Amino acid sequence: MGNASAVPATDSIQTALADAAALLDARPDAALAQAEAILRRAGRLPPAELLIGQALRRLGKPKAALARLTPLARQHPTVPAILWELAQAAQEAGDQRQAIGALESLTRQQPGVPDGWFLLAGLLRTVGRDGDAWRADLSGVHAASRDRDLLAAAMAMNEGRLDDAATLLAARADRLPDDPAGIRLMGEVQWRRGDMNAALAHVERAVALAPGFDLARDFLIRLLLQNNRLSEALAHAETLARSPIHNPGYDLIRASVLVRLGDQDAARSIYESLLADRPDQPQVWQNLGHALKTLGRQADAVHAYRQAVHHRPTMGEAWWSLANLKTVTLDAADIATMERALETLARDGQTEGEDVFHLHFSLGKAQEDRKADEAAFRHYDAGNRLRRAMIRHDAGEFSAEVAATATTFSAPFIAAMGDGGCTAPDPIFIVGLPRAGSTLVEQILASHSQVEGTMELPEMMMIASRLQSRVDDGEFADFATMAASLTPADRQRLGEEYVEQTRVHRQSGKPRFIDKMPNNWQHVGLIKLILPNASIIDARRHPMGCCFSGWKQHFARGQAFTYDLTDIGLYYRDYVALMAAYDAAAPGRVHRVIYERMVADTPGEVDRLLAYLGLDFEAACLSFWQTDRAVRTASSEQVRQPIYTGGVDHWRRFEPWLAPLADALGPIAQSYPDLPPRQWADVR
Repeated sequence: MGNASAVPATDSIQTALADAAALLDARPDAALAQAEAILRRAGRLPPAELLIGQALRRLGKPKAALARLTPLARQHPTVPAILWELAQAAQEAGDQRQAIGALESLTRQQPGVPDGWFLLAGLLRTVGRDGDAWRADLSGVHAASRDRDLLAAAMAMNEGRLDDAATLLAARADRLPDDPAGIRLMGEVQWRRGDMNAALAHVERAVALAPGFDLARDFLIRLLLQNNRLSEALAHAETLARSPIHNPGYDLIRASVLVRLGDQDAARSIYESLLADRPDQPQVWQNLGHALKTLGRQADAVHAYRQAVHHRPTMGEAWWSLANLKTVTLDAADIATMERALETLARDGQTEGEDVFHLHFSLGKAQEDRKADEAAFRHYDAGNRLRRAMIRHDAGEFSAEVAATATTFSAPFIAAMGDGGCTAPDPIFIVGLPRAGSTLVEQILASHSQVEGTMELPEMMMIASRLQSRVDDGEFADFATMAASLTPADRQRLGEEYVEQTRVHRQSGKPRFIDKMPNNWQHVGLIKLILPNASIIDARRHPMGCCFSGWKQHFARGQAFTYDLTDIGLYYRDYVALMAAYDAAAPGRVHRVIYERMVADTPGEVDRLLAYLGLDFEAACLSFWQTDRAVRTASSEQVRQPIYTGGVDHWRRFEPWLAPLADALGPIAQSYPDLPPRQWADVR
């Protein structure tokens, strides 16, 4: 009777165990004491032994915990809670081998629990088993994909209920603060909200917690590309390409980063490798064509584009890429194939998509080459109307912004700001409208031994956008107030940021480099504030020819003003007005190259251009078409031949249909290359 009373009843044991477990996190010492008391009263009891191990680990005594948990795990090798605690104790005690063994047993028994996989991945990585660690991370992500809370948050996000998704994920993060899957999903929610900084912070943390989380790393690369952080994007893309789960998409994203960095040859190699495995991929053929075109391998580019449309005849962008080479004539068979493609798309209910407008632009070029000008204009007009409906451009709003910029950078303002900025003379900005001859100027200068041609760089526009956001967020009343607030130190920091951020595009070690982003004409005042020794070249072409050429050109990105004849005419007037204002405020700071004069007297114009830049004459600048370099613009093939004269008056063939453009340009067209006889403010 006495011996029986010494053993507590089952329900009282369970109560005592529950009481001890409740103390674990807040008072592990009390939990330890109670668990030991239970053992003294009840004898060997696995739940009490587990509690002792848990309490010892929380008290910072992992080796003591391990001594209690190791024999317990041998006796009960299929109890997940024991294996989980043993793994954590072994890890904290520095016994990685035992920790890995416990987690491998645990994940075999419970493959649907993400935490075990993620902890196992970290341990495997510490002992050099990187491939196994990567697979463990992937298994953890797969397990997390079934989590009901994550599924609910993902559904809310995809339905546009971003606040609901964020609330669900925040509540989950309170319970699981280091869960990679939840953190990555929160990053996507923040990205969709437009908070790029928060998105990047979350996705970077998810990748840090689970380096084998391929989808998170893929998303991170795309975010880094959007922020022009190209070197970081490449490092992550190279890591992703080593994933044990081979995915051709990872090779493609690495190639896209290389293209952005200007390494077309490395991108070409990736595309060719992918096509060697599977030659029936039209998108990869098209990408290969882009790389080959940029490298100057025109015949190979034509073959690649032809392969793309062979495998997908409705692939409008590939047709346009072929037409956009400018030196390829699409024949009657091509025209018939494209017209059938439009019919196919129409039957499928696709009358307004990207394939359709690309096909119209391509047919416009094909008909133009055949001198069927009315048919060409009809297709160009159809393509432009479709494209214009997809984008936002407010000509009046843009004009007001330009006028405010012109008013800000007046002569008194420039004088009052005084010296400041980064004094590096490296950058040469070529600004103006697309299709104004800027690629010709770039190729001439890039033929000089002291000048490197890069590409259209977005860094200055990103700096300007960031400064404008300070006005938009209410920090300053207007742009002028914000610009006036920039101290010499601010301006130096911004200039140094530009020089540093563009360094990744400079491969040759030459002292000067070209930034050919045409839209930088909007920022000539800012450029001179933060980079006072930078050179600015305004490449200008007859407004009718320039605007018509831009209107019939489909651009891969940006240039939203080009898809309507009135819009592009008003844009040209804004450009002329701002450049005239800056000429008046800072005479001689911008060098103007008139395209028609460059065509008529190339040696004289090149002499004047090099004199402005302080460069000695080099004969290579006059044989610019022989310079072997990557060229990424629509004029890439035209600058690989002697001076191109065919575009000077080409627009006159289409003059009967260009009245909206002429009306928008007004007196600018008649007085070119001079300004109308009035103040610049009246130009617009």
